Amino acid sequence: MLPTNQSLTRPEEGSRVRKGLLAAALVLSLAPAVVKASAPGAVTISVISSRADLVSGGSAVVAISQPARVSLNGTDVTRAFAVRPNRRFEGLITGLHNGVNELTAILPDGRGARLAITNHPNGGPLFAGPQLQPWKCEAGARDAQCNKPATYTYLYKSTDPTKSDLQPYDPAKPPTDVATTTTDQGVKVPFIARQETGYQDRDQYTILTLFRPGQTWSRWAPPAQWNHKLLVTHGGGCGATRGAGGAPLEDYSGTFGPNPAFQDSYVTALGRGFSVMSTALDNNGHNCNLVLQAESLLMAKEHLIKSYGDVRYTIGTGCSGGSITQQQVSNAYPGGVYDGLVVTCAYPDDISTGAEFADYHILRTYFEDPSKWGPGVVWTPTQWAAVEGRPDPANAIVADEEFFKSATAPGGSCVPASVVYNASTRPGGVRCSILDAMINVLGPRPSSVWSPMEKKAGHGFAGQPFGNVGIQYGLSAWQHRLITTAQFLDLNAKIGGADIDMNPSATRIAGDDSALANAYRSGAINEANNMGNVAIIDHAGPDPGLAHDYVHTWWMRWRLQREFGMPADNAVLWWGPSPLVGDVHWANEAFLDMDRWLSAVERDHSARALSQKIVTDRPADVHDRCVLAAAAGPQPTDGVCLPPLTQMRYGTPRTVAGALATDDVNKCTLRPSRRSEEPLPLSDAEWAQLQKIFPSGVCDWDLPGVGQQPTIPWQTYQDVNDAVIYGGRPLGPPPVSTPL
Repeated sequence: MLPTNQSLTRPEEGSRVRKGLLAAALVLSLAPAVVKASAPGAVTISVISSRADLVSGGSAVVAISQPARVSLNGTDVTRAFAVRPNRRFEGLITGLHNGVNELTAILPDGRGARLAITNHPNGGPLFAGPQLQPWKCEAGARDAQCNKPATYTYLYKSTDPTKSDLQPYDPAKPPTDVATTTTDQGVKVPFIARQETGYQDRDQYTILTLFRPGQTWSRWAPPAQWNHKLLVTHGGGCGATRGAGGAPLEDYSGTFGPNPAFQDSYVTALGRGFSVMSTALDNNGHNCNLVLQAESLLMAKEHLIKSYGDVRYTIGTGCSGGSITQQQVSNAYPGGVYDGLVVTCAYPDDISTGAEFADYHILRTYFEDPSKWGPGVVWTPTQWAAVEGRPDPANAIVADEEFFKSATAPGGSCVPASVVYNASTRPGGVRCSILDAMINVLGPRPSSVWSPMEKKAGHGFAGQPFGNVGIQYGLSAWQHRLITTAQFLDLNAKIGGADIDMNPSATRIAGDDSALANAYRSGAINEANNMGNVAIIDHAGPDPGLAHDYVHTWWMRWRLQREFGMPADNAVLWWGPSPLVGDVHWANEAFLDMDRWLSAVERDHSARALSQKIVTDRPADVHDRCVLAAAAGPQPTDGVCLPPLTQMRYGTPRTVAGALATDDVNKCTLRPSRRSEEPLPLSDAEWAQLQKIFPSGVCDWDLPGVGQQPTIPWQTYQDVNDAVIYGGRPLGPPPVSTPL
């Protein structure tokens, strides 16, 4: 993992030192009681499979700076340690109890160190706080935490070019069309992969590796076909399922379906020697909670390191919700999971996108109901679109129907109908919205603002991390005379908002200030301030009405530029003519380019900061790219596609209302309305009407939004007793060992 400077000795380097270390390793393993210190200096202990305070499953890989006698909670465990092929004194300790464990290492001269290791159950939680209830485990689960022994199956790559996916492989009846592959380490093997499927954090994980049936695998000496690199795959959408699901693998999350015209990048990665990992909880369509996403990924990666070996670096890949998970987890838990991101159909996060989609939802209640329009006020679809910042309203409708309504509806099918929330008959029932699934992050609403439904339930629901008070919808469209003054005033007078259940209301959404602050602190609104140490390749194409405007890619670039200055060279943008993705082959090309990029960073042993290495070591041919359809005329050789080229980088209702291009103000700070600052003249009657519409003022987009602040990295949402900490608190730096 590049950010923690724990890159491994390469497998080929390890093989050169094995013979020289064999005798020492045998002495250490057979006679732990008489180990001698071989180097001067202080003794240090470090957990290398995870942070020392975030260990799970009862075991951890530990490195000690010098051979020593090692004890766990007073029991000698030195036999678990040896000088490994990477020349470090390491061991896999087991038998950790839940809670704090003490590991000590003592030299014969009495010098030593101790390290507190905090272990968490395999079923979680690690830091996401009290888990959602009820929760339906998978078939065959052994307990309520969905624990179940891992299973192993085999897959293979066929020589038949029409079979782009991996096929089931039966070791008892080997197929005759098994392809061969040569890894990036030059190892040629049959293209057979073993797939491990297990359960952590109450949900499924999967790990794939090139594997020969009957072959043994030791984390200290893994087979040569593994290059110690990792690809993590993700799923699209946004949801809050209340039960175990499946871990996704495909690049485009089913956007295109099986297609022999291209090969998913996870198959390419396997063929080059990568391990491939995925968790059901990193599927944004199954789980929209970024903290639970991060927890699941960290637990699965820890398991991989303990079972398979150390990881040099990790690349993520995914479309739509897959881009969300990568980018928001990278910012909220920097260095924990990813070193490089390959994103497409991109969004930066769920919650700032949610504010945009909430605006669409609310605007539709006015635009699609002419009975609400005032006398003489008539709206055309073109004018409706002008208020939304688009050439037509199609994507707004898709965004609302396909994403926002299902994601925010408190009723639904997340649990049996007998226990689901109903405002009238079951106000205390289980709420299925993504916000309620994130209540540990957002916090419950204070009693001072409880709705009638919350009063009936006897508790506050999850806070609303967005508000529309003070937004002058259609301001720029009015300024450019795309809509009339009468339309502008009528729209803003009647737009209203939604109640806590997202039902239309005559009053605008006030938003919950504490929930807004928590959303920013947690990274649920991605401010990008912790993303300087991750490399990004974002590839995209035109949106055929699927609510994936290219502007969301630019939100990320603009936020990075705001945080790190121009030109944000750790992120590369590709634009092409294929819908959503630019080119269906780019997932593979971007993955290979990212591998080259991170490999160059890995070879850079200079004293430069990692963020500088990522910028400096980016291969010269990996840069912004603009590829246009042939009908569009001459094509630039590099550089991003800019207007007036057809790149579909449109606005949003808030940017039309005056918001900054970064579009990360979910509730604006208000200022008094000033007649002189309105873009067009108003009569006395019109000015009086505008003041009545905005009695508390209008948005001042030059000021930070309510609660807006940088993301605080590495937060936990539970205390030492696993009780909830609403809004989280920082974990702080990883624990370090102290001298005895």
